[in-house]
Amino acid sequence: MASGVEELLDMLFEMIDEAKNVPLSGDKCMIERDRALDLIDDIRSQFPVELSEARKMMANRAELVASAKREADSIRKAAEDKARQLLAEDVITLQAKQKANDLKRETEERSRDLKRSANEYCEDVLRRTEEAVAAAYDEIKKSRASFRAAAGASAVPQAGSTGSRPIYDAAADED
Repeated sequence: MASGVEELLDMLFEMIDEAKNVPLSGDKCMIERDRALDLIDDIRSQFPVELSEARKMMANRAELVASAKREADSIRKAAEDKARQLLAEDVITLQAKQKANDLKRETEERSRDLKRSANEYCEDVLRRTEEAVAAAYDEIKKSRASFRAAAGASAVPQAGSTGSRPIYDAAADED
């Protein structure tokens, strides 16, 4: 007895192919009815087994395809997420570099402005100090000249004085 449906079909085909022609009929032949029916019964009995195996194989195939699709989708999603993350990191890095460059430029400009302002302030303070010192020096010179003039007019020689300089008398200056 044959084991598979294909083999049984091959045997049935062979039986029909080797069958003798019916006299006076070109397309009809004679076969052993019992033997042909036995083969057809064997084929029918094998169909449920083979169909069951085929269905199992189709279910396995469908499951494998679905699993492969899920895995492919998972891999694709992970790759897209990673690409988005890398892109975001690149964007963040570029933004951070741009911000750092902007801050550096602003800091340098502010530093130059502060340095210029400090120099101008120092120059102004030194100029005013120089003017104040010059004015004070002129005042000192005037006071000294006044002092000399007053001292020369009211100079009184004192006893025991050995110096040639005149001595200033503040009481005389008050009158």
